[in-house]
Amino acid sequence: MSAITKRLAAAPISWGVCEVPGWGHQLEADRVLSEMTALGISATEFGPAGFLPEQAAQRAEVLKRHNLQAIGGFFPVILHDPSKSPLDVVSAELDAYEAAGASVMVLAAETGVAGYDQRHELDAEGWELFGRNLDAVVKAAADKGIQAVVHPHVGTMIESTSDVNRVLNDTAANLCLDTGHLLIGGTDPALLVRDYASRIGHTHLKDVRKAVAQRVQAGEISYTDGVKAGMYVPLGQGDVGIAGIVRDLLGAGYEGWFTMEQDTIFEAEPTDDGPVQDVRQSVAFLRQLETEIDR
Repeated sequence: MSAITKRLAAAPISWGVCEVPGWGHQLEADRVLSEMTALGISATEFGPAGFLPEQAAQRAEVLKRHNLQAIGGFFPVILHDPSKSPLDVVSAELDAYEAAGASVMVLAAETGVAGYDQRHELDAEGWELFGRNLDAVVKAAADKGIQAVVHPHVGTMIESTSDVNRVLNDTAANLCLDTGHLLIGGTDPALLVRDYASRIGHTHLKDVRKAVAQRVQAGEISYTDGVKAGMYVPLGQGDVGIAGIVRDLLGAGYEGWFTMEQDTIFEAEPTDDGPVQDVRQSVAFLRQLETEIDR
């Protein structure tokens, strides 16, 4: 059995819930979590700070009320600044992860600048500090039974293919395979799976319209404007090749979660079904793929 469905998870960003100031209208947690459950999804990432209660026990209780297992999730942290102590920032969140039974911390290497519309690069000294801090965070998480993975992400310190290779070659950290952000940053996610499947600890499955992604990559439009232009689409409707990537992951023995993400922005509370329409299509695509694999 391929067991995609048993490892199928959602993330609040598919409902437009995002940590970026001014991203758009933020839907209430009860609506988002209820819609996840109604789709038969059994697990979710936490979402940004403020979406779920900060206090660990309350956070766990909210998810329990919606019959959702906690995975962990996207956590921005500055790893390259000598004036910042990432372990101080991470330790409190790890306590909340532990209390909720979460297993994966998805580290985004924050730049210190709000949003994801600027490109940043590190010098040799910055990379050395980055690597030391990253390995320390990975160890601190592992000591609590939690896997910390690095999320290549547009507008963070890990964006380009050379950035990704630095993480793979110079640190012990595993990656979050975010098929959308990798593609936009210039990395072929399918090739990464084939070459480094053993270093993939978590997935964010995104499908992307390559024509829009290439405009973002070229700097013609910002990442935010790309999202507004419909860069992300339901799984199976874009140009990433999600089916082949999932098949290759399973063939390589990947045992983690398949987290659906479709970054989206809303100007106001949706008056129709809203974002759940697209998530429903992504769920149907993965269930159909599972059926085909299991034949």
